[in-house]
This record gives sequence, C-alpha cells and structure tokens, in this order.
Amino acid sequence: MDRQSNPFSPGAGTQPPELAGRDEILSDAKVAIGRALSARSARSALLLGLRGVGKTVLLNRIAEIAEEVGCVTVVLEAPESRPIAELLVPPLRSLLFKLSKSEKAKVLAKQALGALRAFASAFKVTAGDIEFGVEPDHGVADSGNLEADLPELLLTVAKAARAADKAVVLIVDEVQYLASTDLSALIVTIHKVGQKSLPLLMFGAGLPQLAGLAGEAKSYAERLFSYPTVGPLDAEAARAALRTPIEREGALIDDDALSVLVLQTQGYPYFLQEWGAQAWNVAVSSTIKIEDAYIAGEQALRRLDEGFFRVRLDRLTPREKDYVRAMAQLGPGPHRSGDIAKEMGMKVTTAGPLRSALITKGMIYSPSHGDTAFTVPMFDEFMRRAMPEWEPPSAPSRGGRSRSSEG
Repeated sequence: MDRQSNPFSPGAGTQPPELAGRDEILSDAKVAIGRALSARSARSALLLGLRGVGKTVLLNRIAEIAEEVGCVTVVLEAPESRPIAELLVPPLRSLLFKLSKSEKAKVLAKQALGALRAFASAFKVTAGDIEFGVEPDHGVADSGNLEADLPELLLTVAKAARAADKAVVLIVDEVQYLASTDLSALIVTIHKVGQKSLPLLMFGAGLPQLAGLAGEAKSYAERLFSYPTVGPLDAEAARAALRTPIEREGALIDDDALSVLVLQTQGYPYFLQEWGAQAWNVAVSSTIKIEDAYIAGEQALRRLDEGFFRVRLDRLTPREKDYVRAMAQLGPGPHRSGDIAKEMGMKVTTAGPLRSALITKGMIYSPSHGDTAFTVPMFDEFMRRAMPEWEPPSAPSRGGRSRSSEG
C-alpha cells in the first residue's frame, strides 16, 4: 500500500492514530484538572509502566486536555544529570509572562517573577541570558534549600494562576531519573499546594520503581498521588489500535492477520505501531493478510534490534551486558537476584553493584524484594539474538583463563 498514507507512527512519544484502552486514565486526569480549575482539591498522579507502553503519549494528551480547558502547563523531561531547578526556570518564566497579561493576575505574576529570579540566582541557573524584567524578590525562594525554596516558588506561581482563573499543570516525564533531593522537593511542593487549596497539579510518569522512590523520598507520597499502572493493551484494545486506523484509511485487515500482530506485539503500544507500520508497507493489496503480518513481524524485529533495543544495550558496560545477558538466559522474568548471580558464576554480593547500576540506568527494576525484571518488553529475546554465543564471565575461555580474570 501507499507508504505516504501509512497511518501508523512508531516513535518516542508520538501520538498514535488511535489512542485505545486508556480512557480511564484520561478521564481521571480530566476530572482532576476540572476540580483544580474550580478551586476544589484534586489528586496529582504518577503513571507507572515499562518502556513502550505509551506513558509519554498519555502525558502529552493530558497536557493537551489541560490547555484545552484553559490551564497553563509546564512540560519537562527529567534527564539523568540535570537538576530540577535548571529544568524549571525557563518554562516558569514563560508561564509567568503569559499570566502577567491578565489584569487580574498582573501584580501576583510580577511578584512570582521576582521570586523566580531569586530562585534562579540561589541555584545558579544560567540558561543563557534569561531576562526576567524584574528585580529579585530577596528573602523569597532564595535560601538555597530546595525543599524549602521550590514549594515557596510554586506557591507564588499557583497564586498568580488562581488570580487569572487558571490552574497550573506540571508535566514531568522520566521522574525516576530525578535526584532524590529533587523528587523530595517536588513531593513537598504538591503537599503544601494541597494544604493551601491552590490550583497546581502534577502529572508524572516513570518506570515501575517510581512508586517506591516516591515513598522513600517522603512517606506521605502515597496519599498525595494516584499511581495508575500503564501496561500492555488487552486484546480488544490492541485490535482496535490496529484495525481502526487501517479502516479509517479505506483499507482492511483480515482477522487472522490481526490476531498474529496482536500476539507478536503482546499488546505493547509502541510495538503495535511498529508492527502496524510494517504490515501496511508490505501489503500488496488494500487488505493486510496473514502472510503480510508474518513478514511485518520479521521487519519490525529487525528495526527494533537496530534501534529501540540497540540504543539501550549500547549504554551498558561489558559487565553490565553480561548481567542482562544472564537475565535473558533465564527467560523474560522476573528472576531472583540470586539466580542471576548464579548464572553469572558470581556471589550475590559481587553481582549487587551491577544490579544497582542497571536499576539506576533504567534497564531493570525490582518488582518485589529480591526480584529483578527488564524495564523493556521482549528484551530477553533481543539479548539472546544480540549475544548468541555468550558465556558466563567466570566460564573458562578458549585461552584457558576465565573471562572474569581478563583485563
């Protein structure tokens, strides 16, 4: 079929042509945003899920919903090395300039800009030549203690938004990468905003370990946020995610072909987009048939191996690759940490630092105490394809020395 009219859009955070199976999460978000706009208490949310389940897509849609009803949004992605103060200052500056155009909020927005300038100075944020147009408000959000200053700053922002009859919606992706002090400060902020009944909500997303990280940062985090799990789509939603875009373009897909695609993708939204795109491209008629689905599966896996999977593998050290290959040897998981160490020919205490490093990099997580699982679906299959001749690090090499003794 014509590739230019291919409805599928595999990509990082790319909006799919049919956002199936997520109605409850979006409905809850819409209610929370509406309550915040009406000066009623509302609960923030942290979306939890593996890679490729569409968390970023949902955050983007929530931001759109917020803007459609008149909210102002701040959209961030937390990288592994940048502090929250540096991420927040530029978008908050833009937000406050927008609020300052409202006659009702002009004075409070100017005060908040002064607090933002003081905050930026306290945390040495030098994102180019940022012009605030106001003097710093000395004594406000400038102590250098993030857990004290961030709540104070965002309270001033929320007050300005309330004066303009708006709500602030803070969108933060990859929250698990925030430093513990940054995450703690955000949680304290949401707590204090709620106590003041001010119109500011946070919608974040992260890997499954995020709920535990939030609880470790502040014990009351479990009462501040809802934690909806974003998983693979059920069979009905997965079929809709494929069939609806195809039929919308005037094409068809056989039921058998649809079943093959759903089975091969296991219902993961990113994989549905990749398999759907390849099935459309290989189909020689306006109907996708079962043979097209099988060819599409081969091509989709090749693309994933070269991109989606490979970029994650390339971030790892050789010993970290051994660890995830040992996990893959045991199957999809979860696996006991002791079993992985045994597969590597190591003691659990020796393998522990590797496990911790991989959790920090977002490659694996602990679904329960002592268990370890991949954060990327189907990664075990990829590792067996990528390292087919793998041997445990302690296995004797052909040269007679163990791999673990090599420099």
